[in-house]
Amino acid sequence: MADLPAPLTFAARSLDGLSANSLDGFLAGVERRAFRLAELALGHREDALDAVQEAMIALVRYRLRAPSEWNPLFWRILRRELTDRHRRNAVKRRVLAFLGRAGDEEGEDPLEMLPDPLEDPAKRHADGVAWRALGKALRTLPRRQRECFLLREMQGLSVAETAMAMGCSEGSVKTHLSRALASLREQLEDWR
Repeated sequence: MADLPAPLTFAARSLDGLSANSLDGFLAGVERRAFRLAELALGHREDALDAVQEAMIALVRYRLRAPSEWNPLFWRILRRELTDRHRRNAVKRRVLAFLGRAGDEEGEDPLEMLPDPLEDPAKRHADGVAWRALGKALRTLPRRQRECFLLREMQGLSVAETAMAMGCSEGSVKTHLSRALASLREQLEDWR
């Protein structure tokens, strides 16, 4: 797994008017998990970087709130950013299809394809294949189920924090998670 690029780390430290050192610490602690979540949700590295960076910048507006509110607030902001990007990408695909052009997909970054001399290549390949399969399966889930799964299972938020981040009841969180897990089990049966 490649390290996060410098722009995310830079975004957490270079915002003008940021006086609370604890917000810096919060953003530094959440950036890797947020990036992985966004990359899974969007399936595109650059879009994921942009989404996390935008969410971090948006959180700065709430820096005067209690630090206990930052975690669910950040995930709510990121969730909305991911939803906006899904919508924009869907419109872009429709327009390109209407114009008769193929998708705008780019190949993998050549530096990411270089093997890590310290890691077992077979394990790295298997992990990469499993990660892409999970990402593909997640993108087939309905939006609310995908968000719930990513917040609860991938980020470890509590039911209450997830409900706050998603703007729904705790019962809805449990329902969405249950349905997401059932669908993922069915889709990823070969990976058991």
